[in-house]
Amino acid sequence: MSARLKLYTPPPAPRDDAPPSPDPDVRVRLGDLLPLVAAAQRMNYLWLTDFLDDEVAVSTDLYEVIETFRAGSNRPA
Repeated sequence: MSARLKLYTPPPAPRDDAPPSPDPDVRVRLGDLLPLVAAAQRMNYLWLTDFLDDEVAVSTDLYEVIETFRAGSNRPA
């Protein structure tokens, strides 16, 4: 007897008029977070894709460093 497979139907995408997500209430050090996220990405953990659209708040100086790095990494070596 063959197995019956169910077709996965993803939930509908959120609409633009959906209420905004609540502000996060947990603070995590970047030094604690980065190794975990890097390992999850390296090992292709699927759950990481669930959070790719989430926003992360960073300090102004870190933002400036990231933007400078991004601009410099687009230049050919």
